[in-house]
Amino acid sequence: MIKYKDKYRIESTRLPSWDYGSNAPYYVTICTKNKQKYFGKIVNNKVELNDLGKVTQKSWLAIPQFHSFVEIDEFIIMPNHLHGIIVINKPLETQFLASKIHLESVETRYIASKNTNKSETQSVASLQKNKFGPQSQNLASIIRGFKSGVTQYAREHKIAFHWQSRYYDHIIRNYESWEMVRQYIQQNPIDWLNDKEFIA
Repeated sequence: MIKYKDKYRIESTRLPSWDYGSNAPYYVTICTKNKQKYFGKIVNNKVELNDLGKVTQKSWLAIPQFHSFVEIDEFIIMPNHLHGIIVINKPLETQFLASKIHLESVETRYIASKNTNKSETQSVASLQKNKFGPQSQNLASIIRGFKSGVTQYAREHKIAFHWQSRYYDHIIRNYESWEMVRQYIQQNPIDWLNDKEFIA
C-alpha cells in the first residue's frame, strides 16, 4: 500500500508502460458491490434482465454515443456483473478494424512490465500525473461514465444500487485471445453456477 494525503491507498496493478487511451481491444469485468444480483436472473441458461439490467445493457450499447472512438464488441449483462470487450479505435492512430483484425501493432506497442503475466489488472485512480496526457479519452473515463449513468438512473428511480469501486481489465493482444474472450462471454450464462462471481 502507498500513502497519499496521510491515507493509505491500494496501489494500482495496471501496466505502467501501457497507454490505456491507445487503440486496442480491452476485455473488462465490472461487478456490483458485494456481488448483489441487481440486474436479473439466469433461467434455463439464459439471462432474464430486470428493468435495471435492461437500462445497464442500453447504457453499455450507448457508450459510442459519448465516445465516438469506441466500438462495442461482445458483451453480456449477468445478474451481478458485466463482461464486455471495448475497442478503442481513434482515427488519428493506426486504424483498428474489427472486421479485418490484425493485432501486430498492439503487440509491438506493448512494453512488458516487471510482471508480464499480470495482464489482468484492477483500475484505481492514479496518484501521479499520467505521462500519457489527458485522461478524458481512456478506458477509465469510459467505464467511469458508464457506471455513473447506471447509478444515476438507479438513484432517480429509488433503486438501492451500488457498483464495486473497481473494475478488472485485460489488454487483448492477438486474435486467438480475442476469440477465446468472446466465447467465454457467450458461455457465461451456461456456466453461471460455476462462475467465480456466482452467489446463491
